[in-house]
Amino acid sequence: ELDYMVYNFTENKEEVAYTFLMTNHSAYSRLTVAPSGILQQFTWISKEQDRNLFWISPNGQCDVYRLCGPYGYCDIVTSLCNCIRGFKPRNLKAWELRDGVSGCVRNTPLSCKGGDKFLHLKNMKLPDTTSVIVDRRIGVGECKRRCLSNCNCTAVANADIRNGGFGCLMWIGELL
Repeated sequence: ELDYMVYNFTENKEEVAYTFLMTNHSAYSRLTVAPSGILQQFTWISKEQDRNLFWISPNGQCDVYRLCGPYGYCDIVTSLCNCIRGFKPRNLKAWELRDGVSGCVRNTPLSCKGGDKFLHLKNMKLPDTTSVIVDRRIGVGECKRRCLSNCNCTAVANADIRNGGFGCLMWIGELL
């Protein structure tokens, strides 16, 4: 824990925001976005007369946004971009050249008449949340039932995994 910086994370109906406050007035922080899209946070501590890189994103190839496109995921141990089970590369030629940005497509379309199931994925980053519905009042079981009744729903997750998990995240449309 840092003694010169206080962090705050806010999530409500109006906003999702991350803020920080410098509590030590001899320490400064600067957040920059480089032309390449890299976000960096630097700190400067006057007493030490030194600037250091405190935080950077992306900090690895798999952190690049949309690197593997819709329904794709990045794994630096394997072939970098991979399709979720049940999906195949949208553009095989580009995929073979290690360009996965076009992502993956379903092998079989959703039926929306029953018979669709969820694939449980572990150790994955959550998809982009721009098209997510949040309901903190229901559990994952009810969340899955609601998703299966909506033909545009493509994934679900617990909103909060602490204490066994509760709350619902439902993704609508393509997963990025």
